[in-house]
Amino acid sequence: MKLKSLTLLLVFGVLLNSCNKDDDNNQNTNPYIPNAVFDTGNLINTSLPQYNQMQFPGNHIVLNSNYGIKGVVVYFSGSAYSAFELSDPNHAISSCSNLTVDGIIATCGCEDENAYEILNGTKQDGGQYAMVRYQVEVIGDVIRVYNN
Repeated sequence: MKLKSLTLLLVFGVLLNSCNKDDDNNQNTNPYIPNAVFDTGNLINTSLPQYNQMQFPGNHIVLNSNYGIKGVVVYFSGSAYSAFELSDPNHAISSCSNLTVDGIIATCGCEDENAYEILNGTKQDGGQYAMVRYQVEVIGDVIRVYNN
């Protein structure tokens, strides 16, 4: 009985110590991109005509600068949705640091033309940082994108 209690206590201790509050926290550690707090709520409803393309793999939508810093791109891979900030993660915020999406590539308007994949936010060319990822939750036809 003592061995069973000791084993249970040990397992509980390991589980308790393996969880970190920051694990569930989408903290942005990029020095160029301030933490933007926003929530799209019920805005992106795929049963509405302006968003129904998000039911089909390979499509994306761009939300204006009311969301994120310079806007947000939301991409549907077919199995999951991903959302990223549309400000170049390798530039201080400026008039040229907007990312423009063409297909699956987001390109910076600055001279260096940094490029990133909207599939996963990884950089294609230039810079140290990947795109800043935002959290996505899907409930029925609604795609909620948020950072809080």
